[in-house]
Amino acid sequence: MRNLKDKKLIKIALVGQPNVGKSMLVNSISNSKLKVGNFSGVTVEKTQIEFEYKDYLFKITDLPGSYALNEYTIEEKVTKNYLEEANYDIILNVIDSTNLERNLYLTSELLVLDKKMVIALNMTDEAKKEGIEIDAKQLSKIIGKPCVKTSAKEKSGISELIETLVNKYESQKFNTKLIFSDVIEEEIENIIKLFVDKRYLSDVHYREIAIKLLKEDKKTFLKFHDEPIWIELQPTLTEAFEHIYLHFGTKNLDDIFEDEKFAFAKGAVTETVKSKKLPEEKSITDKIDNILINKFVGLPIFLFLMWGLFQLTFELGNIPMDLIDAFFASLIDKTKEVFGNNELSSLIGDGVIAGVGAVILFLPNIVILFLGIALLETTGYMSRVAFLLDGFFHKFGLHGKSFIPLVTGFGCSVPAYMAARTLKNDRDRLLTLFIIGFMSCGARLPIYVLFTGAFFAGDNAGNILFLIYIAGALLGLIAAKVLKITVFKSEDEPFVMEMPKYRRPSSKLIWHTVSNQALMYLKKAGTYILAASVLIWFASNYPKHLEYEELMNVKIEKASSEEQRYELKSQIVLYNLENSYLGKIGKFSQPLFEPLGFDWKMTVALETGLAAKEIVVSTLGILYGLGDELDESSESLIEKIRNNIPFASAMAFIVFVMIYLPCLAASMVFAREAGGWKYLAYLFIFTTTTAWVLSFITYNAVVFLV
Repeated sequence: MRNLKDKKLIKIALVGQPNVGKSMLVNSISNSKLKVGNFSGVTVEKTQIEFEYKDYLFKITDLPGSYALNEYTIEEKVTKNYLEEANYDIILNVIDSTNLERNLYLTSELLVLDKKMVIALNMTDEAKKEGIEIDAKQLSKIIGKPCVKTSAKEKSGISELIETLVNKYESQKFNTKLIFSDVIEEEIENIIKLFVDKRYLSDVHYREIAIKLLKEDKKTFLKFHDEPIWIELQPTLTEAFEHIYLHFGTKNLDDIFEDEKFAFAKGAVTETVKSKKLPEEKSITDKIDNILINKFVGLPIFLFLMWGLFQLTFELGNIPMDLIDAFFASLIDKTKEVFGNNELSSLIGDGVIAGVGAVILFLPNIVILFLGIALLETTGYMSRVAFLLDGFFHKFGLHGKSFIPLVTGFGCSVPAYMAARTLKNDRDRLLTLFIIGFMSCGARLPIYVLFTGAFFAGDNAGNILFLIYIAGALLGLIAAKVLKITVFKSEDEPFVMEMPKYRRPSSKLIWHTVSNQALMYLKKAGTYILAASVLIWFASNYPKHLEYEELMNVKIEKASSEEQRYELKSQIVLYNLENSYLGKIGKFSQPLFEPLGFDWKMTVALETGLAAKEIVVSTLGILYGLGDELDESSESLIEKIRNNIPFASAMAFIVFVMIYLPCLAASMVFAREAGGWKYLAYLFIFTTTTAWVLSFITYNAVVFLV
């Protein structure tokens, strides 16, 4: 037998709420040696247990039962001080399995400490008698700490618990998975960023410090008050508190973090506990939840609400959109009148003003959409929807919260990428960002209408259009599954979806949320669309071919009819575009698309669509010699498309448009939200390759069948 000095010492801090069976659990470990005394400076009893196991010597300090890590009682103060200041290796958190939700309040505070931790789900024998079944494996994934079912009374699970403690001691510590609501997470990140920028030296994790500062922990405030960083930290905290107060509608931080603990605990229990016992008297929140997250009526209710939101978004949004569109069209005409018909007026009108107009044009839709989402989020409803859809989406490697950005993608990819911020797990957020583009945005609709109108009878065109949208969504889910299996290989790691109490939305909070999102859209998307518009204007207008234009102008003057003059003017536009930088790029890259049945004109249209999908239809109009004042309902353009593009090529074109990279504005926002330009390169390779392969299959399948 090895000497005690040769054994590895494992120091355990035993923590739990009163009456969870802590003492009985440690006493059930055979040959334990108890040492009883008092904690330094107080009369609270101190119990220490020592026992040997294989090559390890365990020293367990049984801390006083505490409902929370506060300083309201001597017991809580002793426990809090020990956990924050003492030298120990692992926290063993004992939980009463018959009352998991209440016990998880303390667990949420222990997770903030960011220490190695093991959770003992004690009293499983009593839980079984009461018809309570806890999915320990799922709870472990959610919390990020191993959970072991035990029964001190029946001495079950003890060996597994000790083995788990040994494994935890020997393994590296992983970051805690405790996630707060979005507003608190945002302020935690702001404080952490300040520490990182200042290269602040600390033995304590930045996140733990940030949380303590936001909870107004006295010791932490006193520590920072005399340090130089306090000068810069103070205004950051002031802004953080103002934001939090506005969101929660109270300045009582104890109540705010109590709500956070409630949301965490309720979410974890909802996802991991099945109970057959008779329910106690239900709160209003529970009664509403019985309807809104009911497996039969919950989803239809949500779909109805989302249908209503999108109806409002596009029906109400179209009213100011028409006015904005008319205003900018008039402004472009006035600009050209003032500056004359020259390069400067074309740059300002067709480039700059058109670019700004393209941004502001979508602002009403975005404001209405974010207003609706903000209402659903601030009431606490959106968390329920995420839970409701989580099971279905996990089959495809997605999180329940992915639903909102994906649905938003049918309107516009820019706000959809921004909406993915609600996903705090990096893998879930990246996976969602990668497939948002499969949801056909509103800008692709004119392309679909043009091609379905050209190749399908009027009665079937609507059905084909519906199938295109459904096919895109299904491809997106399949792509998510493929990415999960290949690129994002890992065991599924869910995190708890908070179940906050229902609240009455605050008008100030709604205004704060919507105005911030709208300004963010204008700031980010505006610059990119503006730059893209100017770039496309330059690439399609240069180099100039003055000799050809002079020759054609002579013919125009001699033309005998208005129809001939129009035809000759269209030839000038076509020649200039074909020999512009844009045209040369299209002809250079056309061989890559030839196997799909695309000519250089279709290739150019796709490439201009990288800037904005709205440009594809007008580009096709220019390339087929009809001028650019055409839309998807133009009979002459439909006729030209039908006569010049084979049916198989058209079907392949639709598939390619459905899948390939979103517009430049959305792509830039994607890069920002994903975390770098390399992700945009990955997205380009992924979507282009997928679009090419599926278009190739479509083209050859249609050729074979037709």
